[in-house]
Amino acid sequence: MVFNSLSYFIFLPVVFLLFYFTTDRFRWVVLLLSSYIFYGFLLKPSLLVILTFVILFSYYSGIVLNRYTHEKTRKKILFVSILTNLAILVYFKYLIFIVENLNFLFNVLFSGMELQEPSPLVPIALSFFIFQALSYLVDIYFMKTKPEQHIGYFALYISFFPKLLQGPIERAENLLPQIRKPYEFKYDDVRRGLLLFCWGLFLKVVVADRLALFVDPVYNDVYSYTGLPLIIATYAYAFQIYFDFAGYTNMALGTSWLFGINLTQNFNSPYLATSCADFWRRWHISFSRWILDYIFQPLQMKWRSLGTNGTALALFCTFLLSGIWHGASWTFIIWGVLHGIYLAVSIFYKPYKKKLYKKLGVEKSKWITAWQIFITFNLVSFTYIFFRAANTEDAWYIVTHIHDIYGNYNLLQSIGIHSFIKNNILMGLYREDFFALFFTFLLIFLIYRNRNTSLVEKPLWFRWACYYGLFFIIVALKVTAKQQFIYFQF
Repeated sequence: MVFNSLSYFIFLPVVFLLFYFTTDRFRWVVLLLSSYIFYGFLLKPSLLVILTFVILFSYYSGIVLNRYTHEKTRKKILFVSILTNLAILVYFKYLIFIVENLNFLFNVLFSGMELQEPSPLVPIALSFFIFQALSYLVDIYFMKTKPEQHIGYFALYISFFPKLLQGPIERAENLLPQIRKPYEFKYDDVRRGLLLFCWGLFLKVVVADRLALFVDPVYNDVYSYTGLPLIIATYAYAFQIYFDFAGYTNMALGTSWLFGINLTQNFNSPYLATSCADFWRRWHISFSRWILDYIFQPLQMKWRSLGTNGTALALFCTFLLSGIWHGASWTFIIWGVLHGIYLAVSIFYKPYKKKLYKKLGVEKSKWITAWQIFITFNLVSFTYIFFRAANTEDAWYIVTHIHDIYGNYNLLQSIGIHSFIKNNILMGLYREDFFALFFTFLLIFLIYRNRNTSLVEKPLWFRWACYYGLFFIIVALKVTAKQQFIYFQF
């Protein structure tokens, strides 16, 4: 069961009605059972044991951690709690990757020695709810939050189904008070939630899934392409992953509004960022704040005696770990390393950049801002080559052939410009694809023009025209081939 499936369109109204007609005392039960049913539809029901163990272990760890005042004892409890959660994550998500690389090393050093590879078994969303449990325990240790005494509320905090699969990664201080408070039905919240859900559905099934028609043929067979198709597919993927992830987030936030819960906003126009640091303040905000608070800042404090070098090193290590978090593959590690290099270099470059812009008198120029946005977007898009490629060999082929204009020229001469555009740039797309993209940019333009005016302030006829228009576009232009949400793999 996923947000863009028929089963979810049946599931959500049923859950909302049960929630609405249940008293406040038992509403958490409705949401918790619904979350387990939702998660159980996506994987083997037996794997719900893992989620349950993380919930119970983290709940009792928080209670025990709060009982002790002796610093060494508290550190030991925190260490065991973190280590246990990370052990679960490593075993289910990274064990195969570790064994594969050990076998490669053994084959180089010791002929004939090989470890048996375990069967693949990766519970969906494992990284997300493990990270949420870790932040909860660390916050209790530093007394930023108190342990939740109600095990049902805590279980719901970890497993709340709208944010379970792809986040946002919620902090206890934000979500738990909303779970505890009595529910108050508000028509505006329900309307806002449904509109946000529909907008997210549009971004996913009309825009992201359609952009996949550009991306998949190239990235699934990279050796058949050079130059321009590789460039277009890479840029298309940059927008595909954004609209896919932002679509999911909007659907998650919209669903939560139905139950009177406000989840964290996860995106803020990331491709308008003027630097890589700015990009990470706008992209996957709940995750970037998590790694900032729980990885970067402790490392920065540890290496503070190194000054700027320590900050750069802390940034590099943080984003190396970010790459590892995203997946058990060298491609994700390289992706994280590239972002780490970008941010580490920017620490040294920033003072000189300010002096240069000031000397040239362009520090507040719109042209400089546009240039920074252009450079940042291209740097980020380059990292997506490794993020999307099936393996490091495919990624390296793209990097070394993406500028092969000569190959494009020879192909153009042999098959003609019309066939080249149709088969290599448009990749056999239909008119519906261009209508979808046109309506996307039209809707984004209208939203941008009216960003300071809420839709509810518009006349009734205009509002309903927008509602019906969005519904018509989703039905008429959705991609029939189901595309899994990209971040499900993480």
